[in-house]
Amino acid sequence: MTLINIGFGNMVSADRIISIISPESAPIKRIIQEGKDTKMAIDATYGRRTRSVIIMDSGHIILSAVQPETIATRVQNNVDENNEEE
Repeated sequence: MTLINIGFGNMVSADRIISIISPESAPIKRIIQEGKDTKMAIDATYGRRTRSVIIMDSGHIILSAVQPETIATRVQNNVDENNEEE
């Protein structure tokens, strides 16, 4: 299991991430609201602006204050490191 830092010391399992998206569009805002309504949203922004939304395979929606590109780079770096070890 590989953990990825999503900001402020919060970690998620890289193996369980389905997508990392920007929260700007209306459909994503609806997904966030539905997640909050069903108690499946996890706010890891510590009161800061939401810059990325992470969709997990369990249906959880994780809100992060880190840019999607930064999180994607961290995931890719961990995948590359794991491939080198094998």
